[in-house]
Amino acid sequence: MSRTRPSPAVRTPARRTASHLAVPLLAAALLGACATGPGPAADGTRTTGPARDRPTTATPDPRSPRPEPSGTGKGAVTSAGDLLVADFGGDTVTFLDPVDGPTGSVRVGTAPYGIALGDDGRAWVATAEGVAVVDTRTRRSLGRVPYRTGTGPVTEGEYRGGGMGIALAPDGERLYVGVNVPDGPGVLEVVDTTKREVTATVPVGRRPFDVDVARGGAEVYVTNHDSFDVTAVRADTLAPRRFEVAPYGTEGGLGSWLKPHYAVVRYDGRLLLPFEGERLAVLDPRTGRVTVEPMTADTHQHGAALTPDGTLLVVGTGPVGDATGPPSLTVRAPDGTERTVPLQGPHEDVAVSRDGRTAYVTGGFTRAGSWDGITVVDLARGTTRRLPGGDRPLGVVVLP
Repeated sequence: MSRTRPSPAVRTPARRTASHLAVPLLAAALLGACATGPGPAADGTRTTGPARDRPTTATPDPRSPRPEPSGTGKGAVTSAGDLLVADFGGDTVTFLDPVDGPTGSVRVGTAPYGIALGDDGRAWVATAEGVAVVDTRTRRSLGRVPYRTGTGPVTEGEYRGGGMGIALAPDGERLYVGVNVPDGPGVLEVVDTTKREVTATVPVGRRPFDVDVARGGAEVYVTNHDSFDVTAVRADTLAPRRFEVAPYGTEGGLGSWLKPHYAVVRYDGRLLLPFEGERLAVLDPRTGRVTVEPMTADTHQHGAALTPDGTLLVVGTGPVGDATGPPSLTVRAPDGTERTVPLQGPHEDVAVSRDGRTAYVTGGFTRAGSWDGITVVDLARGTTRRLPGGDRPLGVVVLP
């Protein structure tokens, strides 16, 4: 597969020799399909997590559209610091104690992807069937908000239609969800969180992996994986602007490995988008200018998060294309210095504890090779432990 080579001016790590470019066949089998365009997804083999509790049923809110029954964990108590993960391999979200593991689950809809958490304890979950609403304090389903955009039959896997990235406005009154439309451009849907209905749609790029909101809420940023771009949408007018973010170029199109996945909004309003453990694209949405800073992990990168002190965490999924490094978590200080924490197997997304000391990295992964659990990382010590739980967990939030 061809890839556009960087110019010497922006090249950071030295290129690897031909002997290092021979990616192991197993890694290629596990990760290869990430670069391809829409099509059937190969789910692959996963490590099976612990058996679920016996299911119970909770009464859904009758005012909600398309209510869903709750799953396991009736009577369980949600504590501050617990985790909620989206079970991309099933139709639930799972609650996890960060020490003891799963404590219950709630049905939300097919192939849940991203989660947005409100100050009121409601979790909004992007599924293939609509945006599910879960009261995390009572562990009850409050139903689903149907998408306005048609996405075809409900399916599973990486290329399924429906919601992907999702984020709340700072005041909690609006929800923004990136909706994937197979074989075409995606859509940003705007949800009124009080009425629980879609109020507007905005065209964006292909496969909207991530959605982020500016610190003051004035703009929404949609990271579009398959079109090498970010769509900035004004919150007041919903006017979109497109910014290409392709530090390696766009050669290869849908077949390229070198696309944006996830972004974070830095304190100064700029977006940080990591690529291949080699380059950090820094997008200034005021001007559209993209600058590139060096990274060191040499691994295909997906999920990203910021700690309270501005440290950037980036999930490395393993060797893909010219990136030959193993799975890892990059810990990048605000001054640009980096260290990496090794991870056992591919992971997808990351969340940070309220005190900024612990990272939770989901083992779901959008491609084959995922496992049912999370890795808990002590950021000061660089130590890890694996915590089984969930069903190919993808999105993750820390509960207040």
